[in-house]
Amino acid sequence: MPSSSSSPSPPPGHARLPPSSSEDETQPSTAQPSPPPPPPPPAAAAAASAAAAAHHAPSTPSSLRLSHTLSETGPKHDDNDDSDDKNNDETAPLLPRERAHDGPCDHGTFSPRAITPPPHPEASTHNQPEAASLLGSDGSATLRDAPDAPPARTGWRRTVAGMMTTGSMARANTLAESHGFEMKGYMYLSYYVQGLSWMRQYKLSWLTGDLTAAVSMASMYLPMALSYAENLAHMPPISGLYAFVFMPLIYAFLGTSPHMVVGPEAAGSLLVGAIVKSIDRGHDPHPHDDAITNAQMGGIAVGLAGAYIFVAGVLRFGFLENVLSRPFLRGFISSIGVVIFIDQLIPTLGLSAVARHVPDLSGGSTVDKFQFIVTYLGGWHRLSGIIGIVSFVVVMMFRKIKNRLQPRYPGVAYVPDRLLVVVASALLAYYLDWEHQGVELLGKVEASSGGLFEVRNPFHWDDRSHIIGALGSSFLISMLGFFESSVAAKSLGDARHIEGMEFSANRELVALGVANFAGSFFMSLPAFGGYGRSKLNKSTGGKSPMSSILLSLITVISIFYLLPFFYYIPKPVLSALIMVVAYSLIEELPEDMVFFVRIRGLRELGLMAIIVLVTVLVSLNMGIATGIGLSLVIVVHDASRPRIAIMGKLPNSNNWVNAEDHPERVESVEGVLIVKIPEPLTFLNTGNLKSRLDRMERYGTNRAHPALPRLRPQNSNQNVIFDIHGVTSMDGSGTQVLMEIVKKFREQGVRVFFSRAPARDNEVWDQLKRSGIVALVGGEHLFVNDVKDALNLAQQAHVEVEGAQAEPEV
Repeated sequence: MPSSSSSPSPPPGHARLPPSSSEDETQPSTAQPSPPPPPPPPAAAAAASAAAAAHHAPSTPSSLRLSHTLSETGPKHDDNDDSDDKNNDETAPLLPRERAHDGPCDHGTFSPRAITPPPHPEASTHNQPEAASLLGSDGSATLRDAPDAPPARTGWRRTVAGMMTTGSMARANTLAESHGFEMKGYMYLSYYVQGLSWMRQYKLSWLTGDLTAAVSMASMYLPMALSYAENLAHMPPISGLYAFVFMPLIYAFLGTSPHMVVGPEAAGSLLVGAIVKSIDRGHDPHPHDDAITNAQMGGIAVGLAGAYIFVAGVLRFGFLENVLSRPFLRGFISSIGVVIFIDQLIPTLGLSAVARHVPDLSGGSTVDKFQFIVTYLGGWHRLSGIIGIVSFVVVMMFRKIKNRLQPRYPGVAYVPDRLLVVVASALLAYYLDWEHQGVELLGKVEASSGGLFEVRNPFHWDDRSHIIGALGSSFLISMLGFFESSVAAKSLGDARHIEGMEFSANRELVALGVANFAGSFFMSLPAFGGYGRSKLNKSTGGKSPMSSILLSLITVISIFYLLPFFYYIPKPVLSALIMVVAYSLIEELPEDMVFFVRIRGLRELGLMAIIVLVTVLVSLNMGIATGIGLSLVIVVHDASRPRIAIMGKLPNSNNWVNAEDHPERVESVEGVLIVKIPEPLTFLNTGNLKSRLDRMERYGTNRAHPALPRLRPQNSNQNVIFDIHGVTSMDGSGTQVLMEIVKKFREQGVRVFFSRAPARDNEVWDQLKRSGIVALVGGEHLFVNDVKDALNLAQQAHVEVEGAQAEPEV
């Protein structure tokens, strides 16, 4: 390593030029170029070009040029020249002047193109002939002058196009032009409206699988939609069917996951039911029988949830999916399963009639409802209880059998076990006259307002008090639905057979928001992506979002022609189906708990336990609020801890590792403290950076208690090297803290070096220079490429530190 005083290290990203005997031939002059002279006549320009080319031609022709340059596209020669001179002429352009063929080039990135970006205006004069050959004989052609370039927009069209073009779109246009084609408006439109993309690629051979998947989903999940609306959301049953009409249809055009099918979910329906039950109905003796009011409140909740996530998508808040951890989601989903399971035990056991006479039971906690079941179990309706229990056992048996047989016989996934149970129970109810024996039936399924698919604006001024009351729970519905949809979409994976369709959190927010906001005008249940339903879609042959469209059509047919047949479905059967779903939400909790116990994840176990206990003992909303609050505290706590480390060298190697992990295995350098900063510096992680760095300076580790006296001698910190390779960004607070740290070291007479500094055109380098850190250190030559280079400088006592007190650059 040469001395920094004689030959400073080159900046990062720049290689040192090798020595040469002829400066004119191998390296450009360092003097400033003079202003270019007036353009010479054509003949003189051609002669100058030939002379310049001959002057810069190497003695040995390039084999790459010989093997990849077409001789007929080179510069013209005299007729007396032989063929060898033509082929070996080093002045032949790398790209031909004429087009290789008619039409656009599609050979790939490295194929010759007639349209080539113009040279930099400050290019040196000896490159002008070569640059001219890239664009034409006179070197004046530009991208816009190329034969295939589109005509420029003029007038009002250009103004409107400029207003609608974002920064990313402008960069995309430039990149496209540099590769020889033009970005069309439909490309951007099909990116945001994915239906325009996958419909152009749709194959007729996919229709059979999509139709089979749609029929399978309809047979299993349409009865579930009736159950969610009736038993969880306390809305008219048709609201559950509406959720399978509009939401999947809209998502098929806007969604980014081809296999995901949106629809009503148990958690969202339960939250809607909590909003509906919170309505103050005055002196109404039957508060939950007001179907119209319930439907309107559900529409308000769904509309607010859709608006929340739509705005979040427009503002590009898709990163929020990473805020809540898996333990939070598992704890919350499991607690919802417990709440639903105990809540549905009441109608399953035939205790609904008794529950109506117990005050405040519907708004009580899960513990209150469990106590009610234990207390009044002797007053159950025997026939209703038998129907519910048998239905639950049958569906669970089908579920177990299908899970066992599916690896060997994949076709069992097509068996609509839940539909068979519903149809069989409805037929028995009709022929055995269960209605007159005290069994509650679903009854007449109709729209609350009287007409099918009647549009109603959920946001009336008269309902402003209800809207304000639903703001909090609607936000929880939107966030929980989005998180569940994201987990489902990522688990399903991308569809490689549909080009350009891949999961995007921001576009997913927009799609789900538009779907739910539109569904709110028909007072439907909230609909989001569900893993079980989407997995069924994929496993039964679904290839594209066409299966969602077909599911919507099947639901529409069911609404117009099958509603009268829903009358005889027993409510205990619907409750039993929901209990099966609740069981599926709970069954994964023990497996996750065993995993976290095995890895000693006490924090994750504690988070899950707190969420479950608060939700079960207090309320659903309190459980969600507690879980989100704890998750945010954990995120902020982890992000605010600076991950700086003292580096040590492994013996007999050039590897530098964290000296705190195994101090006995590393070598320390006397008089030098090497500190690695492996992350961006922000206001979050620089709050206690000074104190942690001071502790490392005093004790050589962050793990020592501050009550100890100094363990490292003062003279052991004569040189400090900051390895800032991981500092990819710095905000104002982080820059200020780093400047104060460097200033403190310099005032103590400690020399400071920076290794693996960013490139000189990087934003971090601008921050270092503008803040005065470069001047405080002593100049740019103390920012080197590697820790080894910094150690060489630290061991040289004569290294000059210039301008240490220079003012920050303005």
